[in-house]
Amino acid sequence: MSNGKTSYVCLPCRVSYKQSYDRARQRICPRCAGPMIHAGSAFAAPRQRDVAAWRTLTVLLNAGVGFHKSCCGGPGYRPRTLRDVRERMTFAQRSDTPVAGALVRRDVP
Repeated sequence: MSNGKTSYVCLPCRVSYKQSYDRARQRICPRCAGPMIHAGSAFAAPRQRDVAAWRTLTVLLNAGVGFHKSCCGGPGYRPRTLRDVRERMTFAQRSDTPVAGALVRRDVP
């Protein structure tokens, strides 16, 4: 992280904030006072009114898939639609693949 900032997300409010990363500190949403989820330094929030994108994001973050920079610059593949999520969830269930692993696969059989 070049600037030391990372994104924290409040899923119910559909907002994200860039803040300094601190593993020991739980971030609280300034709107609803609920806990925020650490999304990573490579996270780009969808528009607040894009409900489908936020639903997709909810599945990803709750499965433990973050948006962290890798050695090659970005977080890698992440599904962008609910259809992509459903395909990968079905693949995970049928193949006994961990959900987080299936969600970050670019292609599923």
